[in-house]
Amino acid sequence: MSNLISVSTKQHGPAPHNESMPPADLRGRTLAWVNGDLGPLPVIVGLVCVWLFFQTKDSHFLSSRNLSNLILQMAVTAILAMAVVVVMVAGEIDLSLGSVTGVTSALLGVLLTEQHWSAAGALAATFALGLGIGLLQGLVTVFVGVPSFLVTLGGFLAWAGLQLSLIGAAGDLPVNNATVTAIGNSYLSHSIVAWALAALAVIGVTAAEIARHLAYQREGITPPATAKAAVRVALTAAGSFGLVAFLNNNFGVPYILIIFVGVALALGWVTQRTLFGRYIYAIGGNSEASRRAGIPVPWIRVSVLGISGLLAGLAGVVSTSNLYATSAGVGGSILLLEAIAAAVIGGTSLFGGRGRVYQALLGALLIASVQNGLDLLGEPASTVEMAMGGILVLAVSLDALNRRRNAALTR
Repeated sequence: MSNLISVSTKQHGPAPHNESMPPADLRGRTLAWVNGDLGPLPVIVGLVCVWLFFQTKDSHFLSSRNLSNLILQMAVTAILAMAVVVVMVAGEIDLSLGSVTGVTSALLGVLLTEQHWSAAGALAATFALGLGIGLLQGLVTVFVGVPSFLVTLGGFLAWAGLQLSLIGAAGDLPVNNATVTAIGNSYLSHSIVAWALAALAVIGVTAAEIARHLAYQREGITPPATAKAAVRVALTAAGSFGLVAFLNNNFGVPYILIIFVGVALALGWVTQRTLFGRYIYAIGGNSEASRRAGIPVPWIRVSVLGISGLLAGLAGVVSTSNLYATSAGVGGSILLLEAIAAAVIGGTSLFGGRGRVYQALLGALLIASVQNGLDLLGEPASTVEMAMGGILVLAVSLDALNRRRNAALTR
């Protein structure tokens, strides 16, 4: 297999060590920063600045109640941002995400309210519709040869029309199914389950670090410093247990937080730790070279659009749950643009081949924080939209500048 997919470098005997040189990890990270790859650092710095600014303007901003509301507000955008990352890393684009969110929400509402389906059956049909739409658009893109931009732009219009047709003249349908409404509105209130999930997160990170260390040893490569792994485990423990304790000051851990963090962990593992994930990055970096390397490029492209549709179906379920209803407005407005902005702010390249799922969550959190903070200050919707536009232009500009700089350095 081409070194495009996997590179294995074995060391025979201990590598020579120069005490005047910094550790390899530090040198690599410093070189990446010099080359413009700052990772999540810009969005983390931006998030801290935004939080400090709004906290000085309104002392309730960083309260457990408001941050719990912030999690609920960002849920749909966060889910769609993860879909955007998977698609854009592969060098594709999906402009139908908002409309697919709307039509899956409409289907769920109709099945529960008018057809009186069970929650399990309605949810299964909703996810099947989202997945089916994604796969259909992927098949047209790959086997008809129409760019995904145009296919999903057509889907944006077609699925919005189907949404209106499903909902009918009433314009909205109430959804009172207890199972569905609990998804976006219930909490693990001071529950041992929340603490158990936090402990499970720490155990999972610890196991991953041990597995990574053993994998390096099997390949005969000097593993990274143990202290670095210990820091990651310690940060996971502090973050997980601290978040549970903080949210317990309000109603507890929202179900929706567990859902979209679980999705992020699953997608992160798939994209970073599996052959399928390596294929996605390879195709986004150079589709023709990937094809020549034997990667099934067409089916990977279809798959990423299918994943995108499935996640849009999840976003439709969460929207319906949050609103206790479905309406013609679900999935509309600037939802798609917010999802794209969250992904780009988090470091996903518009040109393919670069991006991380967890960074999209940071981008969604930044956008939701700005919206929430401006709402607390009583700013009008026009100010919120102008702020979002400015943030998006800044993120895209930084991506373009980094790409130009990297191209110059490789000449």
